[in-house]
Amino acid sequence: MLFRDPITSAQNPRIKNFIHLQKARERKAQNVFVVEGLKEYTQAIRHKYLFAGIYVCPDLISEVHFKAISAGINPDDGVYPVSKEVFDKIAYREGSGGVIALARPKSHSLLDLNLNTNHLLLVLESVEKPGNLGAILRTADAAGVDAVIVCDPQTDIYNPNVVRSSIGCLFSVPLAVCNSNEAIAWLKSNHIGIYCTYLKAAVPYTAVDFSKPSAIVLGTESEGITAKWIEAADQNIIIPMQGSADSMNVSTSAAVVVFEACRQRNFGKG
Repeated sequence: MLFRDPITSAQNPRIKNFIHLQKARERKAQNVFVVEGLKEYTQAIRHKYLFAGIYVCPDLISEVHFKAISAGINPDDGVYPVSKEVFDKIAYREGSGGVIALARPKSHSLLDLNLNTNHLLLVLESVEKPGNLGAILRTADAAGVDAVIVCDPQTDIYNPNVVRSSIGCLFSVPLAVCNSNEAIAWLKSNHIGIYCTYLKAAVPYTAVDFSKPSAIVLGTESEGITAKWIEAADQNIIIPMQGSADSMNVSTSAAVVVFEACRQRNFGKG
């Protein structure tokens, strides 16, 4: 692993570039995204992501520890030791463990998904908030969901807030990005039931049989799912509410329905 000369100035062009990488168009142009945090970095390594460059603060992580977790990794642009002052300039949060890396995005085609014979999928239509996407990826990882399909996204899946809020589950959960028409056609061709959360649906989510191949579809908090999904659904479902609110945060809704599906698959419907 090639260590470059230490960076001690926040005016270094490489350090100033982190500001540019806050914008999705710049990440796309440079074909990199930011991975901040020891846990997230380790997850990216485990799931075979490639790195363009790595920035390490010796005051926060020892060289021995860093080399141990980075065994076999050869970033395109080497490893840059940075001072604590410089690291604080490029870090989004405290407690990130002294490592920030630039990683290469992967392809996320429906054709890349390698699923088992009884798929449990989460489908997100037009997800807007990076924090919600990250939280849903954590839920998907915890529940053992086979894949998350992001349709017509309104946020970059490699937004730093997605990486951070998913705590690296962005790397562990199989992920596809496509438009809604492609997703609907793919689900139907693979005989996967489509179950859309919809406020006007009459069937509680607990009444649906999720033990067979299933895709649970969620829309935005502001608008919900669009007509094309409502019409494509095998069943529209609802989470009954007891209070005055008519909906929950989309990541909470995803967890409620997904873990009901897991309960059925592990213990039966009864």
